Amino acid sequence: QVQLVESGGGSVQAGGSLRLSCLASGYSESSNCMGWFRQAPGKEREGVGQIDGDGITTYADVGQGRFTISKDNANNTLYLQMNSLKPEDTAMYYCAADPFGCPIVYGLPSSYWGQGTQVTVSS
Repeated sequence: QVQLVESGGGSVQAGGSLRLSCLASGYSESSNCMGWFRQAPGKEREGVGQIDGDGITTYADVGQGRFTISKDNANNTLYLQMNSLKPEDTAMYYCAADPFGCPIVYGLPSSYWGQGTQVTVSS
């Protein structure tokens, strides 16, 4: 059974940084796609970025130049480092995984996702 558990969310002021973590169990992080998407109240799911089985990262426009995705295969943990945060980054952030493809950055549904961690950025 695949389980994804996010942590690291919180409240920061604009310009600040946060690092989100996602602990995966029951899933081969080293060889499959994992990533992050976000959803704000009243808005659609929005892809943030992903890392594929070859370690190649892809970012949506929202994260380009500010967000960095990395993973620690030994500890089955995915990270999202977010810098220069803006109020419009406020959302619930979800860790996602998909063994059949890599749709996360496009905001498309994936096979697995966690419960989310809230990020709030104040101006």
